[in-house]
Amino acid sequence: MSTALRDGIEIVEDAAPEFEAVGAIQRGLHDFNQAMGGPYDREPVTLLVQDAEGKSLGGLLGLTFWGWLFIDWLWLAPEMRGKGVGAELLLRAEAVARERGCTNAYTDTFSFQAPGFWQRNGYVEFGRLDGMPAGHARVWFRKVL
Repeated sequence: MSTALRDGIEIVEDAAPEFEAVGAIQRGLHDFNQAMGGPYDREPVTLLVQDAEGKSLGGLLGLTFWGWLFIDWLWLAPEMRGKGVGAELLLRAEAVARERGCTNAYTDTFSFQAPGFWQRNGYVEFGRLDGMPAGHARVWFRKVL
């Protein structure tokens, strides 16, 4: 389905866009953001929890940029929960961020995941979107490093 605008320009719905089209959008926004906010200096933060055989039991995926640590994903297998491993992952990620000059961290989670975990580790709620998903909320947390 497409919508004609003017001068031969149209909006096209594409359920499986080509890599180049996606890349053009990402590059365009990254270029604009860096022109306005300065260089990203984006670097990944990847911490894995593995057993003796190298099987992944969880981990933390994030990024550092503009002096902030963004924690995108933090997950642990059920048998790893409640043992302090999540808190250790956060401490390690925060240490990496400090080494890179970051002074703050942020993340988002859902009310059914573990908002208390973030609070116990010094994170403060700064935003909430109730009804996302229905009966729950999406919650944003931050912490001064």
